[in-house]
Amino acid sequence: MTFKAKVLIVDDDEDINSLLANYLRPYGFETHVAVDGTGMRTQLAAHAIDLIVMDVELPETDGLSLTREVRQQTQMPIIMLSARTDPYDRVVGLENGADDYVVKPFEPRELVARIQAVLRRAAVSSDGPEARALANVYNFQGWTLDRESRSLLAPSGLTVALSHAEFRLLCTFLQTPRQLLSREQLLELVGGRQIGAGVRSIDLLVSRLRQKLMAASEGLDIIKTIRGKGYLLDLPVVQGCA
Repeated sequence: MTFKAKVLIVDDDEDINSLLANYLRPYGFETHVAVDGTGMRTQLAAHAIDLIVMDVELPETDGLSLTREVRQQTQMPIIMLSARTDPYDRVVGLENGADDYVVKPFEPRELVARIQAVLRRAAVSSDGPEARALANVYNFQGWTLDRESRSLLAPSGLTVALSHAEFRLLCTFLQTPRQLLSREQLLELVGGRQIGAGVRSIDLLVSRLRQKLMAASEGLDIIKTIRGKGYLLDLPVVQGCA
């Protein structure tokens, strides 16, 4: 018998519940729905749920509180959904125990990929070789970077060659998606201070990396410059999905 992961969708919008439940089933998931905390507890008691997709804005008890409640009892994976786009809200969601955070509106296929990635991370031993291999893989807008093999694959399938410094810089961005990093922070994280480099060298390094990424993706610029403040990788990153 083929194993079907059981996914519980908790959203007070019944149309979203129905849409997601129907969308996930062809991908091999058994889906259950709830519109509030009471319904969530009922479903958890009735089914051996493997993962929860939780909306932040819920009646009576919000999704953050429910996430903390679940975390007191189990390490079951939780993916939060929210219409809030502020990076601070994403941080709050993750700090409250969520394994991933998806901003509405979103493509259902992206949610499927995130569910699969989170379940894969949860399914393997935290110190096993498969876990270590998955932890070294980052997917972002069609790109795949494998830190272990030091390979970067473009959406077109082209392998992009990076210098040692460019590779370290990209890894830094992928570990802090949509987080503004100053030149001083990047210099520290990339290791430039160890060789006596100055903050202006970061501008040159970002420029070289940006040009390589744009050349391999039809001009798409994913590194955003915040004038006078620094840089950020302006897209979601999924870790642990090969």
